[in-house]
Formats: sequence, structure tokens, C-alpha cells
Amino acid sequence: MQKYSGTIMFIQQLYTGCISEAAYYIESNGEAAVIDPLRDIDDYLQLATERKATIKYIFETHFHADFVSGHLDLAAATGATIVYGPDTRTSFPVHVAKDGERFKLGDITVKVLHTPGHTLESSCFLVYDTHEKPHAIFTGDTLFVGDVGRPDLAQKGEILTTQDLAAMLYKSLQEKIIPLADDIIMYPAHGAGSSCGKNLGPETYSTIGEQKATNYALQPQTVEEFVKSVTEGLTAPPQYFPINAKINKEGYDSLTSIFEKALKPLSIEAFKAISASDDAIILDTRRADVFTNGFVPGSIFIGLEGRFAEWAGSLLPFDKSIVLITEIGKEKETITRLARVGFEKMVGYLNGSFDAWQAAGEKIDMLIDVEVDELAMDIPFDEKLLVVDVRKEAEYGDGHLKQSINIPLDDMMDPASMVNLEDDQNIYVHCAGGYRSVIASSLLKRQGIHNIRNIVGGWKNILELKDKFTIEKTEAVLN
Repeated sequence: MQKYSGTIMFIQQLYTGCISEAAYYIESNGEAAVIDPLRDIDDYLQLATERKATIKYIFETHFHADFVSGHLDLAAATGATIVYGPDTRTSFPVHVAKDGERFKLGDITVKVLHTPGHTLESSCFLVYDTHEKPHAIFTGDTLFVGDVGRPDLAQKGEILTTQDLAAMLYKSLQEKIIPLADDIIMYPAHGAGSSCGKNLGPETYSTIGEQKATNYALQPQTVEEFVKSVTEGLTAPPQYFPINAKINKEGYDSLTSIFEKALKPLSIEAFKAISASDDAIILDTRRADVFTNGFVPGSIFIGLEGRFAEWAGSLLPFDKSIVLITEIGKEKETITRLARVGFEKMVGYLNGSFDAWQAAGEKIDMLIDVEVDELAMDIPFDEKLLVVDVRKEAEYGDGHLKQSINIPLDDMMDPASMVNLEDDQNIYVHCAGGYRSVIASSLLKRQGIHNIRNIVGGWKNILELKDKFTIEKTEAVLN
């Protein structure tokens, strides 16, 4: 949690690793602003209370696609003004700032820099100290550490293409970012792992000077060269991106109202009645190693220990009710993290978790875990053995087992991706480290494929015994 504390201003970065999102609390002389808040707003309210400050503004760098903003709940709780950049249209009251407009916050000033390209309303917020010296800039998805925001999320068919947006982004960087002083601290909205860019660096903040020296997008180049570099190799955005952007534009139910509907302990009978519907999904969020030892048949596993919200948003339907099985005491956390990416139809959780289900003598399912050395022993003698590698296409291309096929986890909610799999095959599933493979195995079981073995430790453990396997590369899919 990066923090700057001076006599004139206080800045704190509140970073949420599972969705690679950075929100910011900035304050001067008793007045505060929050930049790009998450839907769960308690941390911002607590900071303001502890520091005896009043939250005056909520600055939004753009309409976020990868999470639901907390702007509405935070404004309702504090009376703060929601500020967006030019070209913003919403279904709720906001202050649409002009390019260059300034906002007084205690003894400091916040200036809006309109930087369209990632989206049309994308803006950065430049903070000046009392001497009118620029100190820090909050760049949203315009500029990341080592990358820039992808320009394909706000396209409008032939009217506004990805290339058009990329050209806008080039102009924004040339005119608004590159002229800035090198010592200005740069705070982006995302870090490594985010799908809002192609290849974000591991750091969550930098300086303008460091980015001018190292970021490919800020190097001297023509607009044509820039457009090519930022659009090549873009993978399809996750399914929940347009859903979240729409929610952020049009509004949403409060998190409190979601808790009222979702924080309901369900008896086994009530749980069975709800989950029997075709319009319901059973979501199990316990640890992977716990899930494989026993679970309610038909459950989808997405464990809280991984990139939970991201995978839930990428795989689960938003129009179905979700009934939860969680580690006892993790119910509220699970609901909060689902709400961050736009899920609002959680209808309750199994009271007593899986232990109560098992103790009642209800039917259970299991997933066989196998070690890598067992796979190595089985390969030469099992004619029906098939390895399903659920890593991304580029990961698979960089090295995979000869006996494997690639079905990226992102595709596995589509039954068409399973057309070449049969239940009489001995299917071994792996990913990079063992998290995605358990998700994938739960999806396979839901689609009627049960002869599955989960490879513990995934590709990481395979490489440790690489002399026992035949490893191939597929150069064509590498970026």
C-alpha cells in the first residue's frame, strides 16, 4: 500500500491485488478526494474518519470496464461530488469537467487533463502543490507502468474503430503526458495482471521520467507506428468488461441492498430447492485443495485464493442466481468480491458449508489429484491418456506437453470447446500452478465429463521433471 505523507498533502494508494486495481485517497488541510473507488467503500470512509477529513470529490478517470466503481455509494455516504472528464454521459448526476478545469482541495489543486484513447472520456488528474508545482498525476488507464490502456473497449463499429481510438491515445500522450516534468509521480489505475493493457509492469507507481525512458508507448514514433504497436497482440477482453462499463454509466443497487439479499444462510433443503433450477449456479469458493477432496455435485469452483473476481466475471453468467458454498466466515468477503465485478444475483449460502452437506449424508463428488511423476509414469502405457492444458494460448505456445491439447480456461463455459473430449478418455488437466485447472475440472464435470485427474502444481511442477516428458513449442501463437 504505497503512501506519500507531507506537510501539504497526503496520498495513499489502496491496491486490490486480485483485480490489479489501484484506488487513491488524497487529502490536504482536512479536505479529501477519492480517485477510482471500488464498490466497497469502507476503507475510504475509515481513512477520512481517522484523519478527521471530509471527502469533497470523487474523481473518476473513466468508465471502468473491469470493476464496478463505488462512486454512487460513496457520494451517497459523503455528499461528495462525482467528477468525470469531458464527453461523459451518465444516468445520474455528475460534474462533467472541462479540459484544464481546476478543483481546489485544501491547500492543493487538482487539474483535469482530458486524454481520450482508452475511452472517450478518459482523463488524468494532475495535482499541484501550494507553489503551483506539479507533484503527482493519476493516469487511470491512459498510462500504466510499462504500458498504456487498450484502445479497443470503446469502439463503435465503423463509426469509431480501435485504430481511431489508438490514434487519439497517441495524441493524448504526445500533447498531455510527454510534456510533463520528469519528477512527477505517476499513479496508474492498474498493475500487472490487469486485462486493461497488454503487458503491465510489476510496479504500481512510477515517475513520468521513468516512463519516458522505458515505456514503449512514450518512445519517439509516428502515429502509424504507435497504432500498430498498441493494437497488435490484443486478446479479446473478458466477457464482463462491457457489462461493468454499462453498470458504471447507468448506476446500480447499493452494496448494502446486495448484502440484504445475499447474506442469507440456507438450510440444505432450501439450498437444494434453489440449486435445482436451471437458472441457478452453485459457486464453491473454498481452497482448491479442499474442493478436490469433496464438493456438491454440479458446483463450479472458483477459489478466493486466486484471481477470484476476474475469473468469476469471465466465466459465470450474470443472468443466473448464484448460491454460494464458502469457507465458514468468508461469506461476506465472497459477496463483496463478486459485487466488485457486477454480480448482483447472489441469493444465499449453504449454512454450515460443505461439512453440513456431507454430515447430512447428501451425495458428494470428488476430483482426483495426481502428482507430476504419476503422469510421467502413465504416459507411455495409457493409449487413452489425454492432457488438457487450460493455460492461455501464448502460455501453451511457449511450451507444452506433446500429449496435450490446449483449451484455454476462458473458453470452457462454451460446450463447443469440449467437442473432442470423451468420458472414456483418461483426461489429465493442468494449468500453470494448479488454480485454473481445478476451475476447469469443475466445468468439465458439469458438462458430463468425469474421468478427470487434476495435475497438482501444473506446468511449474512439470518443468521440474522436464527430463521425463516431451515438451514442444508452437511458435505461431507466440506474441
